[in-house]
Amino acid sequence: MMFVHDSMSAVDGLVHGFSTTQDRDGLRLDLGSNAKPEDWRRLARDAGLDGAPVAFSAQVHGAEFRYANGPGSVGEADGIWTDVPGLLLAIRTADCVPILLAGQGVVAAIHAGWRGLAAGVIPSTLQGLSGRGPFHAVVGPSICMGCYEVGEEVVAGIAQWVPEDRFVDRSRTKPHVDPGAAAVAQLEAAGVSYVDRIGACTQCDDRLWSHRQEGPLAGRQVGVIGLTC
Repeated sequence: MMFVHDSMSAVDGLVHGFSTTQDRDGLRLDLGSNAKPEDWRRLARDAGLDGAPVAFSAQVHGAEFRYANGPGSVGEADGIWTDVPGLLLAIRTADCVPILLAGQGVVAAIHAGWRGLAAGVIPSTLQGLSGRGPFHAVVGPSICMGCYEVGEEVVAGIAQWVPEDRFVDRSRTKPHVDPGAAAVAQLEAAGVSYVDRIGACTQCDDRLWSHRQEGPLAGRQVGVIGLTC
């Protein structure tokens, strides 16, 4: 199965979605570093672009932004974009925030862990796509505020870009952060015209992979987006 957002689904010439631990047939789907070609084929089918090639990146929790013109890895980057119809972009997560962007003849996918949010991966990606808006963004499932207890370095890093009251709860012994809310705030601050969010929590929802819940053996889901024409 996949999470999709109705507003993005209504955009012509576009497919998108956020995968889960299972494909539409109920079979286990792990799109981590050991994913096989058949796994990517199942993803493309479930996304609605059967047989499409998939591009992805080696994610490093930074702000690098790369262009994809064909399948496979584009190298180290946490933001990828394309203007090639029929090519799917996939960004892997297991608690971090996946973000899908659609503009005028372009699409992008962003992986935003707290380090990426602090490094400015969202404004970096949008700067790279300057002139291709207006943009529509969907923020996908990520760990929720109730599950994400952090240190002050996490708060300080993200707060370089957005006010604390948009993403921090200080009512507990240690601060808790909602990284998805921080991503929404960064997108809005960067001038994205339409920002939507799928609020499922990766740790609370057993349909999703979670590194905090399952540890190093956790699989990976992806946010996927592509142009159909």
